[in-house]
Amino acid sequence: MRRAITFLSAITVAAMGWTLGTAQAAPAPPPPPRSAQETSFSAEQQRSALRFWTAERLRTARDVTTPRQTGASPAGPSAAGPSAAGPRVTVPPVSAPKSVSPSGTAPSGTAPPGTAPSVAASSPTPWTGGGLIGTTAGKVFFQNASGGTFACSATVANADNKSVVLTAGHCVVDAGTGEVYRNWVFIPGYANGNRPFGTFTARSLFHLGQYVSTGGNANWDLAFAVMGQVNGRSLVDTVGAQGIAFNSPTGRHVHSFGYGGSAAEGNGERLNHCEGDEYPDAGRPGSTMWGIDCVQTGGSSGGGFLADFDTSSGGGYLVGNISVSAGNNEYHPTLGNEALDLYRQAGAA
Repeated sequence: MRRAITFLSAITVAAMGWTLGTAQAAPAPPPPPRSAQETSFSAEQQRSALRFWTAERLRTARDVTTPRQTGASPAGPSAAGPSAAGPRVTVPPVSAPKSVSPSGTAPSGTAPPGTAPSVAASSPTPWTGGGLIGTTAGKVFFQNASGGTFACSATVANADNKSVVLTAGHCVVDAGTGEVYRNWVFIPGYANGNRPFGTFTARSLFHLGQYVSTGGNANWDLAFAVMGQVNGRSLVDTVGAQGIAFNSPTGRHVHSFGYGGSAAEGNGERLNHCEGDEYPDAGRPGSTMWGIDCVQTGGSSGGGFLADFDTSSGGGYLVGNISVSAGNNEYHPTLGNEALDLYRQAGAA
């Protein structure tokens, strides 16, 4: 049964006035800030991130919980959500190299300390189908300014530079402070602590300025990371890539994938799967998110929602990322014009 997210609405309406002189008009308002926000990491910072993530730190990283927001984000510029849909843009998936196969290692039975999820898992099942999703879905690890270590999920998206992953905004930046996280790495095909294709370190993180300026409005809760190379090979040349679609039709049958931290999901040590017919979020004024009747727990944040998913090949088109949960439902922001601009900048970085 669908259960809507509950939000408290706070709407601020600002009026703009101007004064015209006899011979001089008021100055034009300043242009709005670019929605794309980029944070880059030096080669030394990337090497440091690689050294930082020991097996012990992977094990003890806390799963980032999908936000269960109880109040609407503060109103602000573009607070309502993505602008009106533009032309549909789709980028096809890229098959994994012939030598690639996802790890088949069984999940651990021990949960890292301090990772109890705030909401129980509902319906997700282990993904045993392998295929492209088994190599392109992976786990994200990062550190915040106070030294805490955390885990999310992400998915490789086909892009010009062959190095982009889609994840959640709250896995990249603190919306309350604007702090961008550090020691950010992505491990494709992660399973039971194993790194079958190596550890890719972020060289740039891209989030939407609206996510921070609105104090965390979930409509903008998406981000892209540009990853470095491993053994001289790009991410896509190593594991393949999912397709990605912008301004695409909604209300379709979709599949979601993530590394939820509950015992039912393997304690964050395996890839899990949900599917269902998506419907709009009716529980929050101004929401542009869509969701399904299934929820994955903390650690699944940032995992991909895919449409036109082929269960035999494991390939499809990313249409969003796991963002917020409510009851037995999980929701994703839509990929509109602003997300397309962010993706193009990440793909050119």
